[in-house]
Formats: sequence, C-alpha cells, structure tokens
Amino acid sequence: MIIQYKGENEECPTIAFVGSHMDVVVADKKTWKRDPFKMEIDGDIIHGRGTTDCLGHVALLADLFVQLAEKKPKLNCTVAGVIIVDEEAGGSRDEADVGVGRLMKEGELSFLRRGPVIWLDCADKQPNIGSGGTVQWALNVKGKLFHSGFPHKGINAVELAMEISSALQRHFYEKFPPHEKEKEYGFECSSSFKPTQISTGEGSVNQIPSSVTVRGDIRLIPFYDIEEAMKEIEAKLDEIKEGRFSSLPTRGPDSRFSIEDGSIGSVDLEWTCDPLKGLACSLDSPGFKALAQATEEVIGHVKPLADTGSLPLVGDLKANGYDIQTVGYGVEDAYHAENEFARISDFEQGMKVLSRIVELVNEQ
Repeated sequence: MIIQYKGENEECPTIAFVGSHMDVVVADKKTWKRDPFKMEIDGDIIHGRGTTDCLGHVALLADLFVQLAEKKPKLNCTVAGVIIVDEEAGGSRDEADVGVGRLMKEGELSFLRRGPVIWLDCADKQPNIGSGGTVQWALNVKGKLFHSGFPHKGINAVELAMEISSALQRHFYEKFPPHEKEKEYGFECSSSFKPTQISTGEGSVNQIPSSVTVRGDIRLIPFYDIEEAMKEIEAKLDEIKEGRFSSLPTRGPDSRFSIEDGSIGSVDLEWTCDPLKGLACSLDSPGFKALAQATEEVIGHVKPLADTGSLPLVGDLKANGYDIQTVGYGVEDAYHAENEFARISDFEQGMKVLSRIVELVNEQ
C-alpha cells in the first residue's frame, strides 16, 4: 500500500518511509505469559506479537500521515509511505510475484529515487547501516533402511546428512571468512551457513533411517555476493557427490555411505526461496546525513549498527540507485521472541525523528 502527502509540484524531492509490514511470525500461546494476539499496555510497555516487528512501525507510519493530513503543512517535498504485508514470507518462491517486490517490478516505486528512502523495520533507535544477504536451503538425503543391529547392511541417512552439512560448512567458512569492513560497519557477527531444522521419514528407533531432510540458511555479510555463495555450495556438493562420498569421514567401523550390494547414498540440494541481497548503506548520502542528524537531535547520540538479519528488496533498491537507509524503534531483544514487547516512549521518539527528517529534506 502506497500513501502520499504530495508537495507543491509533481517533480519535487521525495522522502519515503518504506518496509513496515502488517504480517507477523507465528506465536504459541502455550509458551507466552500473555495472549500474543491481544495487545496489552502496561505503563510504557506494549505487549503482543508484532509490537516490535512490525505493527508498532505500521502504527507509527499511519500516525505520521494522520498528522500530515490534519495539520496540512505546505511542503517542498512529497512524503511517501509504503506498508507491506509479505515480509515474513521469507522470499517464498510461491509468493515471489506479490507484495513490495511486485510494486518495484511494476515501476510503482520509481518516483522514490528523487530522495531518501528510509526502511522502517529495525530496532533500538539507531541507523542500521548494514544487513545480510540470505537464502534458505534444504538437503534431501537418502540412505538404505535396515535393522540397527546390522549397521554394516544399511546406509544411515542421518549420519550422511550430518557429514555433508559439516563439509559444506567448512567450505563456506573458507570461502567467506570475516570481512575487513565488518568492524567499520559495526557488524556483531560474520557470515554463516548453518542447519536450523532436521526431519526424518517414519520409522522406529531400532531402524537405520533411509531418508532425512536438513534445512537451514545462509546469512551473508553484504560485502560478499549471495549468488556467488550459492554457486560455491553447489560446486562443493557436486564434488562430494562425484567422489561418491569418499571424502567424508564415517562414524565407527561399520558406518559407510556405500555398501557391498552396490547401494549408495544420495543427496539433492534445493534452494527453497529466492535469495535476498545484503545492504551496506552509503554513509555520505543525503539520506544518511538526514537520519543521523535527526537521530542526534532527538535521541542524543548516533551509534550506527549492523547485523545479518535480512530485509526484502533493500539490496535491490540500492543497486538500482535509491538512497536507502534503515532504522526502527522496536526492541532488538524482542524480535521474533516469546513475550514480544515494545516501548511507547521509543515510538514517541521515533515520531520526532521521522518528523525531523521530513523537515530536513524539505529544507534542502
């Protein structure tokens, strides 16, 4: 959804606040102290799923436009807002042609090149000058089912999956070590390739499993290219498969990935979403200068931060000539967490920062 408060003429500069989203991640009522889908206010604290990520920012942006509509200031710039609904989908291929990506594809965001674009979906009230590239993956591994009392006659798919995952991790960290610019941008961690889920087919404990799926993701510092990382993983897996898994260590004297009857394990790699490019914000652009000045004036200090969390489209926006910056007023420790919360006072300061950015752009 695009909202505009238009300036004096059609070609005037723009200041855009983009990225606040109305979808949220799942929440299990059983593990929360409060109902996650019922907003509760306790003093300065707002409780509930989405308060930090990202419904609090949706409310903040809506309030900004309400105030513009009520006060009707004459501006030399157009103030634009883009509220999205597909951020938590994780780049699902099934949803690749909807949402903010579709807006960009159709050219609906082209007018935002005339000024700074502030992506409003971060935390802790400071400019977030870097985010990670990401992609999700799945390894589908096959072995041979057999009685666990005869391990030499089966191929343990879980063991094979573990060894493949470990080999791919070692290769990834060799190719994408900590980058020299991480310190300059304030990244708290480096790139990572890691499993996050594992599932096996049906069976009993006394059976050697014949199939397993390991899922995970890549989080990549933006000074590396996410598509190059994908190619490296594909090439390493091809090398492992061409060697018939002989390069992989086994576990114990009867653990093996090919057996005398000719059976051999197998593995397929699936990229389960489209890759997202990372973002390293320009630190000398008008957008950063306005955000930094407004933050200094309202918050009292400027201490930019960076992380390998990922945001949709931001890397593509920068690559296509947009002055993209990111900031937010939630609480980082509450992101996607149980008992998510945010602070009213943080969003009050956020309103002052956004208003000051509009003033600074309007004065240019």
